[in-house]
Parts: sequence; C-alpha cells; structure tokens
Amino acid sequence: MAGIDVSDRPGADNFLAVPPLSWAAPLPPPLARRRWGIRVAKFVLPLIAVALLASIALWPELSRSLASGRVTWRRLAAIDPGSGQMVRPRYRGVDERQRPYTVSADTADRAGPERLNLVAPVGDLTLENGTWLLLRAKTGVFIQHANELDLAKAVTLYRQDGTIMRSATATMNLRLGAATSNDYTHAEGPFGTLDAEGFTLVDKGSVIQFHGPAKLVLNGAH
Repeated sequence: MAGIDVSDRPGADNFLAVPPLSWAAPLPPPLARRRWGIRVAKFVLPLIAVALLASIALWPELSRSLASGRVTWRRLAAIDPGSGQMVRPRYRGVDERQRPYTVSADTADRAGPERLNLVAPVGDLTLENGTWLLLRAKTGVFIQHANELDLAKAVTLYRQDGTIMRSATATMNLRLGAATSNDYTHAEGPFGTLDAEGFTLVDKGSVIQFHGPAKLVLNGAH
C-alpha cells in the first residue's frame, strides 16, 4: 500500500507536534513575601489561639475581681466654688461577696490621689437577706484603694435588730465587711446593755465580739 506523503503540505514539519504548556514561575520578591507570610502565620496564629483559650478560662475570675473593685463616685451637687469641697459626695461599691455598700458625707476634701477627708460620714452596708448596718461619725477619712473608712468623734453604729453601739473611733474595711475599735464601747439593744473596751465586727455585723473586761446587763425578758 502506498503511503501518503505529507512532506509537501504547508506546516508539515509541525503537523504532529504538541505545543508545550505555558507556565510562568513566580518572581523572586513575591515568592519571598509569600513564604515570610506563611512563617509569620505559623507563629502568630497559635499564640492567638492560646490567648483566646486563656481568656475564656480566666474570665470568671477576672469578672469577680472587676466586680469587687467596681465603684461609682457620684457628686450629688457641684463642687463648692468658694471652698473647693465636694458637696454631698457618694461612693458606691460591692464587697468580696458582691454585697453593696455606700459611703456618703456632707462634704469631702481630697487630700491625695486616694484619700478623702469627710465631714459627717455615713457607711451603709447591706447583707444578702436584706438586713442592714449603718455607721456614722462627725469626721472620717476614706482611703479609696484600700476600701477603708476611718471614723472619729461620736462614732455610732446602728443594726437593723435595734442594736446601737457608740465609740470614740472605729476603722472599717468595706471590702471585707469588718470593723474594729480599741476604744471604750457602749452597746444597747433588745438584749440589754454592754460596756467593753472595744469591739470587732465581722460579716457586716452578723457577729460582734467585745473586748474585755466587759460588763453586760441583760433585760429581764431575755
């Protein structure tokens, strides 16, 4: 059988040739940037994941800490332009068990970044069951960062059950709901009367310990 001669046809030399696939290699600078981005991502993404997991695990504790330290300082009236005193200031916060307390006064002078000198200060504390405890005095010093209230001159404590205590001085830690005094203390209430050389109050007045020697006179009905 005679073969077909295609040598004389146009383009016979390329008739059976397959054109090569075109492929452009990336230029060196883009390739280097791409490799650098991959290396950075391999390092940064795990750190972000660890930080997110840590924040999820620690959030309850952070929330409690922020809540225990959360306070609002509010002036019920403008600063007196003549004396520069804050008029009827009020400080609100919560203790370590999320129970609210309030410190207010007739006037306040700022004696430092965290110190306020108060005239006629009042500390009002509330327990979970709704009972309350109130302390007042003629003068006082409030240390904000320590949540400490130092009272002096005619310190009087009122408890909802009718107990009234009087002392010359008292120091109260508002965050712990505790107070103490080493001065002569007179207490009276439904139980009778009691005279002691000081007192220690814990859990916002649910427990009061008196320093001896002490003299207690009970009411006949009790």
